[in-house]
Amino acid sequence: MSKPVLVGLILLAVVAGLIIWSSTGLQEHRVEVCVTYEGRTVCRTASGATQQSALRQAQDNACALLTSGVTGSITCGQKAPDRVTWMQ
Repeated sequence: MSKPVLVGLILLAVVAGLIIWSSTGLQEHRVEVCVTYEGRTVCRTASGATQQSALRQAQDNACALLTSGVTGSITCGQKAPDRVTWMQ
């Protein structure tokens, strides 16, 4: 194997390792959120670097399944969740 190919493979392995390490490090907070909108309830789980980002992502995911259109998504996203369960 030539030297440039070996250097390229090592560089690729380092970059891949950094991507994996940084993406797993961002998943510190995990939460399940249940939302009721127009009589239907959906629960979704999400992870995030902060509690607020994890909570927002889980609620947005639940609202996406419950609503259609921008107005419904905004209205649903502004409601307080029915249940919030923090996981480890």
